[in-house]
Amino acid sequence: MTNVLKIASAQINPTVGDLAGNIGLAQKSYDRASKDGADILVLTETFIIGYPAEDLLLKPSAIEDCMAHAHVFAKQTKNGPAVVFSTPWHGDGYKGEVGRLYSAVLFMQNGKITDINFKHKLPNYGVFDEVRIFSPGPLPDVVDFNGVKLGLPICEDIWHAGVCGHLARQGAEILISPNGSPWRRNAHWQRETVAKARMKASGLPIIYVNQVGGQDELAFDGSSFSMMPDMTLVQTLPSFVEAYDVATWKKGDSGWVCEQAMQAEQLKGFEADWYAMATGLGDYVRKNGFKKVVLGMSGGIDSAMTACIAADVLGPENVWCVMLPSKYTSDDSLEDAKACANDIGCPYDIIPIADAVGAFTGMLAPHFDGLKPDTTEENLQSRIRAVTLMALSNKFGNMLLTTGNKSEMAVGYATLYGDMCGGYNPLKDLYKTEVFELIKWRNKNKPDWCLGGERPIPERIVTKPPSAELRPDQKDSDSLPPYEILDDILRGLIDAEISVDDLVKRGHKPETVKRIQHLLYINEYKRNQAPPGVKIGNQAFGRDRRYPLTNRYRDIVPEKKD
Repeated sequence: MTNVLKIASAQINPTVGDLAGNIGLAQKSYDRASKDGADILVLTETFIIGYPAEDLLLKPSAIEDCMAHAHVFAKQTKNGPAVVFSTPWHGDGYKGEVGRLYSAVLFMQNGKITDINFKHKLPNYGVFDEVRIFSPGPLPDVVDFNGVKLGLPICEDIWHAGVCGHLARQGAEILISPNGSPWRRNAHWQRETVAKARMKASGLPIIYVNQVGGQDELAFDGSSFSMMPDMTLVQTLPSFVEAYDVATWKKGDSGWVCEQAMQAEQLKGFEADWYAMATGLGDYVRKNGFKKVVLGMSGGIDSAMTACIAADVLGPENVWCVMLPSKYTSDDSLEDAKACANDIGCPYDIIPIADAVGAFTGMLAPHFDGLKPDTTEENLQSRIRAVTLMALSNKFGNMLLTTGNKSEMAVGYATLYGDMCGGYNPLKDLYKTEVFELIKWRNKNKPDWCLGGERPIPERIVTKPPSAELRPDQKDSDSLPPYEILDDILRGLIDAEISVDDLVKRGHKPETVKRIQHLLYINEYKRNQAPPGVKIGNQAFGRDRRYPLTNRYRDIVPEKKD
């Protein structure tokens, strides 16, 4: 029996469906672990096909390929470290029922797969939908490695007391958990709280290894860690970057103790939010085969922030900012758009749309004769801009970014097939008030990883009243309450799901709350057609909040009785 274990944690960034590429990443980590004299290499949850692979996992050939890669990978452990290897796996009668699909953790040693355990607890809430894909496995067995008994709970298994308690009763000495846990603002607190609860109940240390990188609307921060039963964090890997570390564990009278490991700073607050948006955008662009992006630069705060995030992660030379002025575009906006692009370092062009607006207006004039101009004419400008930007995207191969924030998307203050047109929206899960806060932070801070300008957003963009500039002297406040009020109501309705009555008791006017609730519901169809965007908070549109498009329910303020 060994009394010292060197355990390598590999926090890697897989691409969904790229089995060969993902195995390549695992191989690099394995080669490094072998060179470093590690005893065990730990890889993240279902890294081989990427997480979450969603309905790709329903494709039998994809599962067969994953299993074949696993058998091949195991052979090298005959002369090297053992491996904690997570993959989808078909039951074969020995482990699991024939024909059922499981999320598995394999233990590879001595040149073969010696142990197979299945995920027991399947998440079916928020962004997770594993119940429709996988079958729940039985409570897992402990794994023997050189006389040391290991427990290998997979992600959700540690969020419930049963699995870790079962492993402890079976004699496990250390818990090693491969994870695919996406970023959200309270991620660190939630994970550490759960780990502490499991440590307190089981008395066992835990090694938590998490995926990093962007996948569609999710950003994974990594932030892997190890924790002792006394709740001490003894290992921390960095956030939002691929990382690797070998921790040295020694068995003493009271159990296993980590004697040496990385202690990297893990990001929180505004920098974590910014990095999450950059990670989601950057990986979405690169993993889908693009190198550059294009966006409409209006001179407003949302497009400025979008350009800044894109420049920070892709490099400013790869972010094409295009101003598309109409007759309602102010001189201030023209100046601010150019100044912002210059401060960030992005290429910048101007394409006026007045002629196109005139042509469309003339074309429709016979049919609109006698009718007063309204939002139809306003939306026409937005849609002409979208057609223009998509033409640039098609011609030059730049992915088009949209720039709308969560407040606007919530109440439909966006034009379908207009400013909602594009391939990705990094601001999708940010309320307007959060946009202002983050811009102020970025103007004061430039972390080492950011590739954009030092102070990228001109002050006037931050301080001037928001406006779509689709009619003379238009302001957002013409049709919406102040964003401080709007966002507080929206957080109540969306994030907290509290009643209209409770929002009124909070001090909001009943008519305002009822109007915002109505706008939130009737614009579900718009959000259903919106481009993807990274999840930042706990209730993102699309992944978390799935309301019916046709919906007549309205929460009302109860009538007061005398």
